[in-house]
Amino acid sequence: MFDPKKLLDDLLGSKVPGTQGTVKDKAGQAVQMAKDNPLAAGALAAVLLGTGTGRAVTGSALKLGGMAAVAGLAYKAYQNYQAGKEPGAAQPGTPAEQEQVLLPPPTDTPFHPSQAPQGEAEFALVIVRAMIAAARADGHIDDAERSKIADKLKLAGVGAEAEQFMIAELERPVDLDSLVSAAQTDAQKAELYTASRIAIEPKTRAERGYLDMLAGRLELPDPLVDHIEATVSEAKTEQTSSVW
Repeated sequence: MFDPKKLLDDLLGSKVPGTQGTVKDKAGQAVQMAKDNPLAAGALAAVLLGTGTGRAVTGSALKLGGMAAVAGLAYKAYQNYQAGKEPGAAQPGTPAEQEQVLLPPPTDTPFHPSQAPQGEAEFALVIVRAMIAAARADGHIDDAERSKIADKLKLAGVGAEAEQFMIAELERPVDLDSLVSAAQTDAQKAELYTASRIAIEPKTRAERGYLDMLAGRLELPDPLVDHIEATVSEAKTEQTSSVW
């Protein structure tokens, strides 16, 4: 069985396939590798979307790794929601002072990956499935694109079992009931939506509609959804390289 936590790291681009470091640590090497193999820069999420353009998680969220990044962003959004702050409200001070380092949730909160009732690895698998489902929201992944994705996954070096899992997920109908029921706590509901929002930029009605439907099925309060949207958006930067 493949390691769902490692696959989630790869999806978020926190590791550079073929190296022993993060994108930040291996920036120069990643740039060169990306010229030969776009996935070397951790672009698996972009491949799932069928495009190399869009926005990707960067900065301190990237350095945290898969589950910790998702949980950290969800926890930050939840804290701001609980404090009654305005979503995306500008912070006082200089740009350097405004930038806050994203930290993993405290171990004694339900947002910490170790607190997952079903186990961290099992919930990581749910998160990966949620990201794939979100990436398919506009229905654009056809047979030809699935073939391209399969080829890119082989180059990425995620492993044969992880490849087979992801291709199977792309081929089977999205089971929203299963995804929603897999989120066993309010924290996990927020994390599942956070991961889905990380996976896509809702630029089409289908993508926006999917996220709205997911939030409704998860019974997330609208103000919390607004905070998650703002928090994820702040953690992303524009990506312009092509993966095809």
